[in-house]
Amino acid sequence: MNELFYLIIEFFKTGLFAVGGGLATVPFLYEIGEKYGWFTIDTLSMMIAVSESTPGPMGVNMATYVGYDIAGIVGALAATLSLVAPSIIVISIIAVYLQQFKKAKIVQAIFNGLKPAVVAFIASATISLFMSVFFIEQSFAFEFINWKSIALFCFLYFVSLKYKNLHPIILIIISLMIGIIFRF
Repeated sequence: MNELFYLIIEFFKTGLFAVGGGLATVPFLYEIGEKYGWFTIDTLSMMIAVSESTPGPMGVNMATYVGYDIAGIVGALAATLSLVAPSIIVISIIAVYLQQFKKAKIVQAIFNGLKPAVVAFIASATISLFMSVFFIEQSFAFEFINWKSIALFCFLYFVSLKYKNLHPIILIIISLMIGIIFRF
């Protein structure tokens, strides 16, 4: 019961403060993993991969995954509802007043102030994921570089540049096949 309470609190906070979409939830999830020991950075990387490749918003998928892993179906529902509740509350309040205030300088200043914060959150998450995917033991020593991941990244990056209209699902399927064949 105690874990369910913390699940609700943490995902409500994440939903309230993770402005900018699914990737903005990653720093919060990283902190949750460290604080409660519910998952590691490697598990977080896997959750992001699965959440990105399944239908639905990434943050919701990740909340559902963590909730289910911690407290089963009740945990999945609690974490998911806790994550989306702040958005529903805030957007309901904003919808009433936005038409009146959307041209107000203070509202524009608030949104302009939030943009750099969102970029910083996403950059922080990206750097953490970069380290966990490309370096073993999060060390910069040459022998700890994950060469397979770097090679796959470069290959997929150049394929996506060359074939700009290639659907992301194709790249995901290619990644899955390469991961299976080369035992990532």
